Amino acid sequence: MRASFLAIALLAAIQPVVAFDNAKMFDAFFSVVMVRGYNATGGLAYGSGVVVGDNKVITNCHVLRATKQPWVSRGEDTYLISSVKVDAWHDLCLVSTSYMPFKPAIIGNSLGLKRGQEVAAIGHSNGVPAPLTSNGAVKALYDADQGKIIRSTANFALGASGSGLFDMDGKLVGINTFKTAGRGGSIHYALPIEWLAQLEKQPETTIFPITGKALWEEDEDKKPFYMQVAVPEARGDWPKLQRVAEKWTQAEPNSTEAWYELGLAYENNTQLDLAEKAYTQSVSLDNTNFDALMRLGALAKTRGDAAEMHRIQTALNDINKDVAAEYSEMLGCGAAC
Repeated sequence: MRASFLAIALLAAIQPVVAFDNAKMFDAFFSVVMVRGYNATGGLAYGSGVVVGDNKVITNCHVLRATKQPWVSRGEDTYLISSVKVDAWHDLCLVSTSYMPFKPAIIGNSLGLKRGQEVAAIGHSNGVPAPLTSNGAVKALYDADQGKIIRSTANFALGASGSGLFDMDGKLVGINTFKTAGRGGSIHYALPIEWLAQLEKQPETTIFPITGKALWEEDEDKKPFYMQVAVPEARGDWPKLQRVAEKWTQAEPNSTEAWYELGLAYENNTQLDLAEKAYTQSVSLDNTNFDALMRLGALAKTRGDAAEMHRIQTALNDINKDVAAEYSEMLGCGAAC
Protein backbone atom coordinates (compact mmCIF):
# COMPACT_ATOMS: atom_id res chain seq x y z
CA MET A 1 0.00 0.00 0.00
CA ARG A 2 2.79 2.40 0.92
CA ALA A 3 4.60 1.76 -2.38
CA SER A 4 1.39 2.35 -4.35
CA PHE A 5 0.71 5.60 -2.49
CA LEU A 6 4.25 6.80 -3.13
CA ALA A 7 3.99 5.98 -6.83
CA ILE A 8 0.76 7.97 -7.11
CA ALA A 9 2.34 10.92 -5.28
CA LEU A 10 5.38 10.90 -7.52
CA LEU A 11 3.29 10.58 -10.65
CA ALA A 12 1.29 13.61 -9.57
CA ALA A 13 4.47 15.56 -8.98
CA ILE A 14 5.94 14.66 -12.36
CA GLN A 15 3.06 16.08 -14.41
CA PRO A 16 4.91 19.37 -15.10
CA VAL A 17 7.81 17.35 -16.50
CA VAL A 18 5.61 15.35 -18.84
CA ALA A 19 3.92 18.56 -19.92
CA PHE A 20 7.08 20.00 -21.43
CA ASP A 21 8.76 16.79 -22.57
CA ASN A 22 8.23 13.04 -22.62
CA ALA A 23 9.10 9.67 -21.11
CA LYS A 24 12.80 10.47 -21.16
CA MET A 25 12.20 13.11 -18.51
CA PHE A 26 10.13 10.58 -16.57
CA ASP A 27 13.26 8.42 -16.13
CA ALA A 28 15.30 11.48 -15.16
CA PHE A 29 12.74 12.37 -12.50
CA PHE A 30 12.91 8.93 -10.92
CA SER A 31 16.72 8.97 -10.77
CA VAL A 32 16.64 11.79 -8.18
CA VAL A 33 16.71 10.89 -4.46
CA MET A 34 17.09 12.56 -1.08
CA VAL A 35 20.32 12.41 0.95
CA ARG A 36 19.63 12.81 4.66
CA GLY A 37 21.16 12.49 8.11
CA TYR A 38 20.93 13.75 11.68
CA ASN A 39 23.25 16.60 12.64
CA ALA A 40 25.04 17.10 15.97
CA THR A 41 22.02 18.77 17.58
CA GLY A 42 19.61 16.05 16.52
CA GLY A 43 18.12 18.05 13.68
CA LEU A 44 17.66 16.61 10.20
CA ALA A 45 20.15 17.65 7.53
CA TYR A 46 19.09 17.00 3.97
CA GLY A 47 20.01 17.50 0.36
CA SER A 48 19.47 15.79 -2.98
CA GLY A 49 21.35 13.30 -5.10
CA VAL A 50 21.17 11.50 -8.44
CA VAL A 51 21.51 7.76 -8.98
CA VAL A 52 24.40 7.27 -11.42
CA GLY A 53 25.04 3.53 -11.05
CA ASP A 54 24.02 0.43 -9.15
CA ASN A 55 23.79 1.59 -5.52
CA LYS A 56 25.73 4.76 -6.44
CA VAL A 57 24.48 8.30 -5.83
CA ILE A 58 26.27 11.53 -6.69
CA THR A 59 25.64 14.53 -4.46
CA ASN A 60 27.41 17.64 -3.17
CA CYS A 61 30.00 17.03 -0.47
CA HIS A 62 28.65 20.00 1.50
CA VAL A 63 25.42 18.00 1.96
CA LEU A 64 27.46 15.48 3.99
CA ARG A 65 29.26 17.94 6.27
CA ALA A 66 26.70 17.95 9.08
CA THR A 67 26.04 14.25 9.66
CA LYS A 68 27.98 11.18 10.78
CA GLN A 69 25.36 8.67 9.61
CA PRO A 70 23.86 9.72 6.26
CA TRP A 71 21.36 7.73 4.23
CA VAL A 72 19.57 7.86 0.89
CA SER A 73 15.78 7.94 0.89
CA ARG A 74 12.76 7.99 -1.34
CA GLY A 75 9.46 8.42 0.41
CA GLU A 76 9.59 6.26 3.53
CA ASP A 77 12.20 3.87 2.11
CA THR A 78 15.78 4.37 3.31
CA TYR A 79 19.17 3.01 2.27
CA LEU A 80 22.17 3.42 4.57
CA ILE A 81 25.31 4.92 3.05
CA SER A 82 28.25 2.58 3.59
CA SER A 83 31.10 4.54 1.99
CA VAL A 84 31.88 7.62 -0.07
CA LYS A 85 34.36 8.84 -2.68
CA VAL A 86 35.25 12.48 -2.10
CA ASP A 87 36.34 15.37 -4.32
CA ALA A 88 35.89 18.16 -1.77
CA TRP A 89 37.32 20.95 -3.95
CA HIS A 90 34.87 20.21 -6.76
CA ASP A 91 32.17 19.64 -4.09
CA LEU A 92 31.19 16.24 -5.48
CA CYS A 93 30.78 13.05 -3.48
CA LEU A 94 29.83 9.58 -4.73
CA VAL A 95 28.10 7.55 -2.03
CA SER A 96 27.52 3.80 -1.98
CA THR A 97 24.47 2.03 -0.57
CA SER A 98 23.01 -1.50 -0.72
CA TYR A 99 19.81 -3.00 -2.13
CA MET A 100 18.75 0.28 -3.76
CA PRO A 101 16.45 -0.62 -6.69
CA PHE A 102 16.52 2.67 -8.59
CA LYS A 103 17.48 3.02 -12.24
CA PRO A 104 20.53 5.25 -12.88
CA ALA A 105 20.24 8.48 -14.83
CA ILE A 106 21.51 8.56 -18.38
CA ILE A 107 24.80 10.46 -18.37
CA GLY A 108 25.06 13.35 -20.82
CA ASN A 109 27.72 16.03 -21.07
CA SER A 110 28.10 19.75 -20.47
CA LEU A 111 30.50 20.32 -23.36
CA GLY A 112 27.74 19.93 -25.94
CA LEU A 113 25.37 22.44 -24.32
CA LYS A 114 24.48 25.67 -26.08
CA ARG A 115 23.44 29.04 -24.73
CA GLY A 116 19.64 29.19 -24.60
CA GLN A 117 19.22 25.41 -24.63
CA GLU A 118 16.33 24.22 -22.48
CA VAL A 119 17.23 22.34 -19.30
CA ALA A 120 15.41 21.11 -16.19
CA ALA A 121 16.53 21.12 -12.57
CA ILE A 122 15.01 18.21 -10.64
CA GLY A 123 15.55 18.02 -6.88
CA HIS A 124 14.05 18.08 -3.41
CA SER A 125 13.85 21.85 -3.02
CA ASN A 126 12.79 22.80 0.51
CA GLY A 127 12.97 19.14 1.53
CA VAL A 128 9.68 18.11 -0.07
CA PRO A 129 9.17 14.30 -0.28
CA ALA A 130 8.75 14.21 -4.07
CA PRO A 131 11.25 15.99 -6.33
CA LEU A 132 10.25 19.34 -7.80
CA THR A 133 11.00 20.28 -11.38
CA SER A 134 12.03 23.70 -12.62
CA ASN A 135 12.57 24.18 -16.32
CA GLY A 136 14.78 26.95 -17.64
CA ALA A 137 17.56 27.61 -20.12
CA VAL A 138 21.33 27.70 -20.24
CA LYS A 139 22.36 31.27 -19.53
CA ALA A 140 26.14 30.92 -19.78
CA LEU A 141 28.87 28.28 -19.88
CA TYR A 142 32.32 28.57 -18.30
CA ASP A 143 35.34 26.37 -19.06
CA ALA A 144 36.41 24.42 -15.97
CA ASP A 145 38.62 21.33 -15.75
CA GLN A 146 37.49 19.63 -18.97
CA GLY A 147 33.85 20.48 -18.41
CA LYS A 148 31.58 23.51 -18.40
CA ILE A 149 30.20 25.15 -15.29
CA ILE A 150 26.56 25.78 -16.22
CA ARG A 151 24.70 28.95 -15.32
CA SER A 152 21.00 28.45 -15.93
CA THR A 153 17.61 29.92 -15.20
CA ALA A 154 16.36 26.58 -13.83
CA ASN A 155 15.74 27.45 -10.19
CA PHE A 156 16.61 25.32 -7.18
CA ALA A 157 16.21 26.07 -3.48
CA LEU A 158 17.45 24.84 -0.10
CA GLY A 159 17.51 21.05 -0.10
CA ALA A 160 18.22 20.75 -3.81
CA SER A 161 22.01 20.89 -3.46
CA GLY A 162 23.28 17.79 -5.25
CA SER A 163 20.22 17.55 -7.49
CA GLY A 164 20.30 16.98 -11.22
CA LEU A 165 20.33 19.36 -14.16
CA PHE A 166 19.01 17.50 -17.21
CA ASP A 167 18.74 18.27 -20.90
CA MET A 168 15.47 17.64 -22.70
CA ASP A 169 16.55 14.13 -23.66
CA GLY A 170 16.58 13.33 -19.95
CA LYS A 171 20.39 13.15 -19.81
CA LEU A 172 22.22 14.33 -16.70
CA VAL A 173 24.45 17.25 -17.69
CA GLY A 174 25.21 18.86 -14.31
CA ILE A 175 24.81 18.79 -10.54
CA ASN A 176 23.04 21.83 -9.06
CA THR A 177 25.39 23.16 -6.41
CA PHE A 178 25.45 26.87 -5.55
CA LYS A 179 23.66 30.10 -6.22
CA THR A 180 24.02 33.80 -5.56
CA ALA A 181 21.00 35.72 -4.30
CA GLY A 182 20.29 39.41 -4.78
CA ARG A 183 17.63 41.93 -5.66
CA GLY A 184 18.26 41.23 -9.32
CA GLY A 185 17.28 37.58 -8.79
CA SER A 186 19.21 34.45 -7.92
CA ILE A 187 21.98 33.18 -10.17
CA HIS A 188 22.10 29.36 -10.30
CA TYR A 189 25.13 27.20 -11.10
CA ALA A 190 25.58 23.50 -11.82
CA LEU A 191 28.84 21.55 -11.88
CA PRO A 192 29.65 19.58 -15.06
CA ILE A 193 28.82 15.88 -15.03
CA GLU A 194 32.21 15.25 -16.68
CA TRP A 195 33.72 15.56 -13.19
CA LEU A 196 32.05 12.27 -12.25
CA ALA A 197 34.74 10.34 -14.16
CA GLN A 198 37.51 11.74 -11.95
CA LEU A 199 35.40 11.32 -8.83
CA GLU A 200 35.00 7.60 -9.54
CA LYS A 201 38.81 7.24 -9.35
CA GLN A 202 39.00 8.59 -5.79
CA PRO A 203 39.58 6.17 -2.87
CA GLU A 204 36.61 5.14 -0.76
CA THR A 205 36.27 6.26 2.83
CA THR A 206 33.82 5.48 5.61
CA ILE A 207 34.60 8.62 7.61
CA PHE A 208 31.75 11.08 8.08
CA PRO A 209 31.09 13.98 8.20
CA ILE A 210 32.94 15.14 5.09
CA THR A 211 35.37 18.04 5.43
CA GLY A 212 37.16 20.33 2.97
CA LYS A 213 36.56 23.66 1.24
CA ALA A 214 34.80 23.77 -2.11
CA LEU A 215 35.85 25.95 -5.05
CA TRP A 216 32.82 28.22 -4.65
CA GLU A 217 33.83 28.90 -1.02
CA GLU A 218 37.24 30.28 -1.96
CA ASP A 219 38.16 33.81 -0.87
CA GLU A 220 36.30 36.23 -3.11
CA ASP A 221 39.38 37.64 -4.84
CA LYS A 222 40.69 34.12 -5.55
CA LYS A 223 37.53 32.80 -7.18
CA PRO A 224 37.25 32.48 -10.97
CA PHE A 225 36.01 35.72 -12.51
CA TYR A 226 32.65 34.24 -13.46
CA MET A 227 32.03 33.73 -9.74
CA GLN A 228 33.40 37.13 -8.76
CA VAL A 229 30.88 38.91 -10.99
CA ALA A 230 27.90 36.99 -9.62
CA VAL A 231 27.45 38.84 -6.32
CA PRO A 232 27.68 42.42 -7.68
CA GLU A 233 25.47 41.50 -10.64
CA ALA A 234 22.81 39.92 -8.42
CA ARG A 235 22.92 42.87 -6.00
CA GLY A 236 23.01 45.54 -8.68
CA ASP A 237 26.40 46.79 -7.47
CA TRP A 238 27.40 48.15 -10.87
CA PRO A 239 30.62 49.96 -9.84
CA LYS A 240 31.90 46.70 -8.29
CA LEU A 241 30.81 44.71 -11.32
CA GLN A 242 32.69 47.15 -13.57
CA ARG A 243 35.91 46.77 -11.56
CA VAL A 244 35.75 42.98 -11.64
CA ALA A 245 34.71 42.77 -15.31
CA GLU A 246 37.53 45.10 -16.35
CA LYS A 247 40.01 42.75 -14.68
CA TRP A 248 38.29 39.78 -16.32
CA THR A 249 38.55 41.20 -19.84
CA GLN A 250 42.22 41.97 -19.24
CA ALA A 251 42.93 38.45 -17.97
CA GLU A 252 40.72 36.69 -20.55
CA PRO A 253 40.33 39.00 -23.56
CA ASN A 254 38.75 36.23 -25.65
CA SER A 255 35.91 35.56 -23.21
CA THR A 256 32.52 36.60 -24.58
CA GLU A 257 31.09 36.41 -21.06
CA ALA A 258 33.71 38.82 -19.70
CA TRP A 259 32.86 41.45 -22.30
CA TYR A 260 29.13 40.98 -21.77
CA GLU A 261 29.49 41.55 -18.02
CA LEU A 262 31.60 44.64 -18.68
CA GLY A 263 28.94 45.95 -21.06
CA LEU A 264 26.27 45.32 -18.44
CA ALA A 265 28.26 47.28 -15.87
CA TYR A 266 28.93 50.18 -18.26
CA GLU A 267 25.27 50.33 -19.30
CA ASN A 268 24.02 50.50 -15.73
CA ASN A 269 26.69 53.07 -14.91
CA THR A 270 25.26 55.16 -17.82
CA GLN A 271 28.45 54.83 -19.87
CA LEU A 272 26.50 53.88 -22.95
CA ASP A 273 29.21 54.33 -25.59
CA LEU A 274 31.53 52.05 -23.64
CA ALA A 275 28.68 49.58 -23.08
CA GLU A 276 28.05 49.37 -26.82
CA LYS A 277 31.73 48.70 -27.51
CA ALA A 278 31.85 45.97 -24.85
CA TYR A 279 28.69 44.27 -26.10
CA THR A 280 29.95 44.46 -29.68
CA GLN A 281 33.20 42.79 -28.63
CA SER A 282 31.20 40.09 -26.83
CA VAL A 283 29.22 39.36 -30.01
CA SER A 284 32.37 39.38 -32.14
CA LEU A 285 33.73 36.57 -29.95
CA ASP A 286 30.46 34.62 -30.02
CA ASN A 287 27.80 35.67 -32.48
CA THR A 288 25.24 33.49 -30.66
CA ASN A 289 25.55 35.55 -27.46
CA PHE A 290 21.95 36.70 -27.58
CA ASP A 291 22.17 38.47 -24.21
CA ALA A 292 24.72 40.86 -25.67
CA LEU A 293 22.69 41.21 -28.88
CA MET A 294 19.55 42.08 -26.92
CA ARG A 295 21.38 44.77 -24.97
CA LEU A 296 22.76 46.20 -28.23
CA GLY A 297 19.18 46.32 -29.49
CA ALA A 298 18.08 48.18 -26.36
CA LEU A 299 20.88 50.70 -26.85
CA ALA A 300 19.90 51.08 -30.50
CA LYS A 301 16.35 51.91 -29.41
CA THR A 302 17.62 54.72 -27.14
CA ARG A 303 19.33 56.19 -30.23
CA GLY A 304 16.26 55.71 -32.42
CA ASP A 305 18.29 53.45 -34.73
CA ALA A 306 15.52 51.36 -36.31
CA ALA A 307 17.87 49.76 -38.85
CA GLU A 308 20.13 48.40 -36.11
CA MET A 309 17.13 47.18 -34.13
CA HIS A 310 15.92 45.27 -37.18
CA ARG A 311 19.39 43.84 -37.91
CA ILE A 312 19.54 42.44 -34.38
CA GLN A 313 16.00 41.06 -34.67
CA THR A 314 17.08 39.16 -37.79
CA ALA A 315 20.21 37.83 -36.05
CA LEU A 316 18.18 36.67 -33.05
CA ASN A 317 15.64 34.95 -35.30
CA ASP A 318 18.48 32.89 -36.76
CA ILE A 319 19.68 31.92 -33.26
CA ASN A 320 16.48 31.31 -31.31
CA LYS A 321 12.97 32.33 -32.32
CA ASP A 322 11.74 32.39 -28.71
CA VAL A 323 14.52 34.81 -27.77
CA ALA A 324 13.69 36.90 -30.84
CA ALA A 325 10.07 37.09 -29.68
CA GLU A 326 11.24 38.12 -26.20
CA TYR A 327 13.39 40.82 -27.81
CA SER A 328 10.42 42.20 -29.78
CA GLU A 329 8.30 42.27 -26.64
CA MET A 330 11.08 43.90 -24.62
CA LEU A 331 11.48 46.72 -27.16
CA GLY A 332 7.74 46.99 -27.78
CA CYS A 333 8.16 46.96 -31.52
CA GLY A 334 6.51 43.65 -32.52
CA ALA A 335 7.08 42.56 -36.08
CA ALA A 336 8.37 46.04 -36.90
CA CYS A 337 11.72 45.40 -35.14
